[in-house]
Formats: sequence, structure tokens, C-alpha cells
Amino acid sequence: MNYKKLLKSRKFKIAVWGTGYIGLSTMVYFAKKKIKCVGYDVNKDKIKKINSGILPLADLANWFGFNIKSLVKSNYLKGTSNYKDLISEDFLVHFIAIPTEKDGKPYYKPLLSVLSNIVKINHNAKNPPIIIVESTLAPKVSDKKIIPFLKKKKFIVGKNILLSIAPRRDWFIEGEKNLETLDRVYGSTDKKSTRVSRDVLSIVCKKLHVASSYRVSEMVKSVENAYRHMDITLANQLSLAFPNDNIREVLKLVGTKWNIETFHPGIGAGGYCIPLSSRYILSQVKSLNKLSLLRETIKTDDGMSKSITNSIVKRGLKKIGILGLSYKGDLKVSVLSKVIPLVKSLKNKKLQVRLFDPYFSYKEIHKAIKVKTFNFPKDLSKFDCIIVTVDHKQFKIKKQILEKYLKSCKLIIDHDGAWKKYNFKNNYHLSGDSGWI
Repeated sequence: MNYKKLLKSRKFKIAVWGTGYIGLSTMVYFAKKKIKCVGYDVNKDKIKKINSGILPLADLANWFGFNIKSLVKSNYLKGTSNYKDLISEDFLVHFIAIPTEKDGKPYYKPLLSVLSNIVKINHNAKNPPIIIVESTLAPKVSDKKIIPFLKKKKFIVGKNILLSIAPRRDWFIEGEKNLETLDRVYGSTDKKSTRVSRDVLSIVCKKLHVASSYRVSEMVKSVENAYRHMDITLANQLSLAFPNDNIREVLKLVGTKWNIETFHPGIGAGGYCIPLSSRYILSQVKSLNKLSLLRETIKTDDGMSKSITNSIVKRGLKKIGILGLSYKGDLKVSVLSKVIPLVKSLKNKKLQVRLFDPYFSYKEIHKAIKVKTFNFPKDLSKFDCIIVTVDHKQFKIKKQILEKYLKSCKLIIDHDGAWKKYNFKNNYHLSGDSGWI
């Protein structure tokens, strides 16, 4: 039976395990196509907001570009904190979109917990449920954890349960780069799972690329991000090796070559994807003599905070104001943000550090990094060093206002170029330019 037709008949539904950025966007885009979706999350406040037609991740509003209230009212979008609500033959598809990391390392206990719930579904279902894993996996995790677990529970992959690995590629900053438009890779364990995956994913995704197997698709995301991790780290290594040269400009011009992407030096790679990618791959490689480039990438990336801190100490600066906790502009994501180790490094040198991010409350900032916040822009006058880590729209205020409060500031480091257009003199540095570190 064609699963696309079954889902569009409205007799069957999609279950989404995890309502973070990935899971929530999966729910919303399928619901938009008039497919009933129910998302599970242990966070009851998130579920309450979803069922009220309110985005629990408010920064996704612009990315979606449409209101979810109508989807909730028409019963296409729903949330629950009771996993039993999803254990039914009515759910043909189970998207797994939960984090697979903990403390910056691969961690699969939540994944196995979700699987333990899914396998409670009737084994003899006429239309076997398909599990589509959107979470990032290290190589071999399907063979070492997922498939053995399903077999242990008496499920035969390809018969009474189907399996596909379809990692997500997302850029939650630009609305045109979304689940519909971005290229989507998927790979399955068998022909039936492959066919069903295509049926399901094609409801939303316009550009599908089928891998020859789940083993291939499983590696795609980690490998593509490991490439980017090395490129970003090379930019930082160049800046550290040539501190008096404008490496940022060099790399900008390098990027004009048709087959090279533009990167720039900075405080390091942050977020769920890039810094974890190398660790996902290395977690399955025991020999220290293999993939030495990735090992050096991690070493350099982790050391950027210390290098920046030492530079600030040498300049005799003591009061540091940091703008931004998120790892990316206009997103509320602090997990694995490179700002966190930077703050720790600064505090270890007994420097006075405060942080402001409009997306985070005082309590959230203190919980994440144990520092106080400050009033922006008024309190900028209290610091002799400002580090702008992200280009939040709220930071881009009038130049005259900024200059009023930055008179005593002796150093400004701008990671993403939020203040680039203001043409500040002497004390302003884009990360990677001459003398920034």
C-alpha cells in the first residue's frame, strides 16, 4: 500500500519523538500538507504551547513564515507528554528527532528509550510502521544499536517494522532554506523501507537523494559537517599563525574561487552539528593513527577560547562584556555554544565577565554559564572589552547610540560582523583581521 495515500486519507497519523527545532519543524511541515501529526516531548510546557497554537521556539516564527494556530485548530498538529498516545497502529510513521549527544559527546540512551516505546506497537500490523531517524548518528550506530535492539524485541526489519535513516540539513536563519526546499538524503535497510521512505518524505521534501543503504545515509551528515569543521579550524589556525595579517580578508578572496566556500576565523565552531561531527566519526575509530586531521581539528577548535583569553589578558583588559549566548544569530540555542567555554576561560583568568542575549532571561543565562547579565546598550559603558559573538538583529542599533556607550571600550571583537557597517576605528576588530588576537 502507498503510505502517502494512507496518510492523506487522514485515517493514519505521523508520530514525532522530540519537539525541538528538528522535531517541531517536521510536525509543522507535514501538518501544513494536511497530514495529522502528534509530537511527544517530556517538556510539558512545550506541549501546552503547541496545543495552544503557540510556537514553543519563538525564533522559528520568521523561518516558518506562517501561523501554526490554524493547524492546531484543524487537528493536524498536536502535542503530548504521554508516550502511550503514540503507541497505536494509527501511527504509520515514527520520526525520531531527539538529541543524540550529552556533554558534547555521542549519547544514545534517549534513542533506545524511544525505540523501546515504539516496539510496543502490535507486531502484526497490516501496514508495518516505519521508523525514520532524523537525529544525527555516528557511523555503525544502526548496526550496533538500533537493528540489534529491534531484533531483540522480535521485530524483523523489512517485514513487521521498517527503518530508514534520513538526517536533516537545516538553516533556521533563512526561511527559503527549509524542509521543503533543501536536498534530503535518506537510506534504508531494504527495498520496502526505501519505497515507503520515499512515499513519506516526498509529501514535504522536493529534492530527495536515495543512498544505496542506511549505512551510507547514516554517515552523510557527520562527514559533511566534519569537512566544514576542518575548514573553519583551518581558518582559525591561519589566524593564529599570522596574527598581524588580515586572514579574514584573505579567506574572503579565497572564497571567490568557484569551488571553495568562504570561512572566517572566530571563537570556534558551535551548535549541535559541526563541533559534534568529528566526534561522531572518531567515536567509531579506535586507532589514534587514523583520521589525525579530525583529531587536530578538535584540539584547535577547543583551544580557541584560551587563545582569545590570553590575548585579552596581555592587553591588560579586565572587564569583559559579551553579547550573545546563542551559537547562531537570531536563534535561541545555547547547547554547545562556543561562548560557554570562552566565558569559562575568561573567568579562570579572574576577569570580570557579564553577558547579554535578548533571547535568554537572567535565570537562563545564569544557569548556562553562571554569570550575570547587563542592560543593553546602556551598560556597555562599564566594559573595557566587548565581544560580539553573534549577529542578533537586536544588536544592530544606531551607531550614534553605540558610540555613546562605547567611549571607554578599548577592544571590540566582532565574530559575525554585526557591527561591521559602523566602521568603528582603532579599537574594533572583525575576528580574523589584523591584530584581533
